[in-house]
Amino acid sequence: MRFFTKKYLAALLSFVWVSGFAQQPISVSSPNRSIVVTAQNTPTGEVTYQVRYKGKSVIEPSGLGFVLSKPAVSLKQFTITRVDSSRTDETWKPVWGEVSQIRNHYHELILNLQDKSGSGIGLRVRFRVFDDGVGFRYEFPKQPKLTHFVVDDEKTQFKLAADHQTFWMPGDYDSNEYFYNKTKLTEVDAIAAADKEKDIALKSVIGPNAVQTPLLFKTSDGLYVSLYEAALLNYPVMHLQLDKKTLTLTAQLTPDAVGNKAYLQTPAQTPWRTLIISDKATDILASKLILNLNEPSAIADPSWIKPQKFVGMWWEMHIGKANWAKAEGKHGANTQNVKKYIDFAAKYGFNGVLVEGWNEGWEDWFGNWKEDVFDFVTPYPDYNIDSLTTYAQQKGVRLIMHHETSGSVTNYERRMDAAFQYMVKEGINTVKTGYVGRIIPRGEHHDSQWMINHYQRVAQKAAQYKIMVDSHESAHPTGLHRTYPNWMASEAARGSEFNNAPTLGITPEHTTILPFTRMLGGPMDFTPGLFRFKLNQFDSTRTTVVRTTLAKQLALYITLYSPLQMAADLPENYEKHLDAFQFIRDVPVDWDDTKVLAAEPADYVMIARKEKGAANWYVGAITDENSRDLPLDLSFLEPGKTYDAVFYRDAPTADWATNPEAYVIEKKPVTAKTKLTLHLAKGGGCAIQFVRR
Repeated sequence: MRFFTKKYLAALLSFVWVSGFAQQPISVSSPNRSIVVTAQNTPTGEVTYQVRYKGKSVIEPSGLGFVLSKPAVSLKQFTITRVDSSRTDETWKPVWGEVSQIRNHYHELILNLQDKSGSGIGLRVRFRVFDDGVGFRYEFPKQPKLTHFVVDDEKTQFKLAADHQTFWMPGDYDSNEYFYNKTKLTEVDAIAAADKEKDIALKSVIGPNAVQTPLLFKTSDGLYVSLYEAALLNYPVMHLQLDKKTLTLTAQLTPDAVGNKAYLQTPAQTPWRTLIISDKATDILASKLILNLNEPSAIADPSWIKPQKFVGMWWEMHIGKANWAKAEGKHGANTQNVKKYIDFAAKYGFNGVLVEGWNEGWEDWFGNWKEDVFDFVTPYPDYNIDSLTTYAQQKGVRLIMHHETSGSVTNYERRMDAAFQYMVKEGINTVKTGYVGRIIPRGEHHDSQWMINHYQRVAQKAAQYKIMVDSHESAHPTGLHRTYPNWMASEAARGSEFNNAPTLGITPEHTTILPFTRMLGGPMDFTPGLFRFKLNQFDSTRTTVVRTTLAKQLALYITLYSPLQMAADLPENYEKHLDAFQFIRDVPVDWDDTKVLAAEPADYVMIARKEKGAANWYVGAITDENSRDLPLDLSFLEPGKTYDAVFYRDAPTADWATNPEAYVIEKKPVTAKTKLTLHLAKGGGCAIQFVRR
């Protein structure tokens, strides 16, 4: 279904030159009228906007504007010259994802603004108001007085109505791998929070009052508000500077090496600034607002893009069994070892095998800020890629390529065509990219405009070769997997590899916060599925542990969505628990429907998903460091049908700290009328498969 109607603001605003509307509020509501955005020209010439949800203030009147360095002009005082509006209601089908179709229903308000300083510059602010939130962006049309321009600062503000409980990370131009802190907004101390994080390899902390997006607020009167961005293209990542006195957050764009934020040419537009709002926590997780603000697929025929599950020669390097570099001894990516992974993948029905450390250069890759480290086409002598790709093909498995750039992005750009051609020659159609270290061009950041353009170029170039992309150490995702569905997943947060970090690791509550924050922008390659929790298997001096139960590791395949889903542990650890491993084998990576059944940030998440093209459902439930009981109503199942339910749950004695491997598997028939209670251990979870008879 698709229909589109456009009509101008009723009664007052149809193509009116707004001299008669100066300083009068101009409002637009969501289709169900729960959200109202009001814009106004103030007596001093500023244009402000405010947002209300069911009569409650979400954003108090907040400023809009820019400072340009070329031409040197401050765009903060405007005349509203015209106001347009439209309505859109359409349904579209994603190439893959959590649901088979998505409704895109919003009311739109467009403010045409003219700079009052005499520069002759005009711009537009476009608001789209959905039932679950708001997106707005700036647009610079082609015009005589502005062609090439340089953004010095964006002055977008978000003035909060109260000192809300806030889930935040320190503002950092190069890392999004921090824990989320949970404090009042006025208690933000980004420097102190960053100083506690000893396991992050590269930091560029902005300042004590700077935070990253996405931010999550929980208000005292029961609202949940996510502040983020969508469709981040040709523009730097937006961080935020907090004024604690006024409770105002102001855009803090990532600079380049000389301090500029963005180089643009008209016509140009910014990413969308987004607010997802609800009085139900489950609605935040179910929102498709970020996706709806992105453009449709740029790939005309995406039939070659396939969700997949894979294993990998990866975790053994993290826990001391092997190394990436051949010269250091214990080289993991050797032919015989990788064959074992191929055999394991083929035996248990996995699509691919990720191989890290296969190519020459790992002896000199980290910390030297060196231009030429890898060429992405030269394997180590003990890694016979030709024989391995043939062997994998015979087994019905594909290798997954790893391209670690070591931050030398100019080198990767020079070599991308050759690297992707090499992949095609070897029959490899999926690449995991990495950006560990300081960026080259020197002075650029992971979040700067240059790098944002690079990530897009990789997705576009990979699509030319029909290659799927999983990016690590990249900027936070903003829904671009709608436009580039071959860019299937990103890390862009503190993932499971931090379970082996020497100090903080992964806390039990971390995975209950990610769905409310990082996951709103797109799928995460979290790498779940760890089955051994004391990480001293190959190094008796290691004291790190995985703070989760085995049942929770299974549930993460449901609660942390990715169409590229890894079984992260070693084959030998899975073979000790083949009954539990069965869930990882069975769980799909593409879905027809998703129901968020229960959720509370930093406490618990429970999600049900329906298998793509099948009648089967799966449920995952996870908790933080506290044990809890969650009611489960199975009314999402097809009425009148019986399902065989297989429960993979924490044993009564399970506890992440004392007994993480204790689990119970049980089967019983259920229907849509069945009501259950799931007991989750401390740091625990439950995974359930429902197979319709």
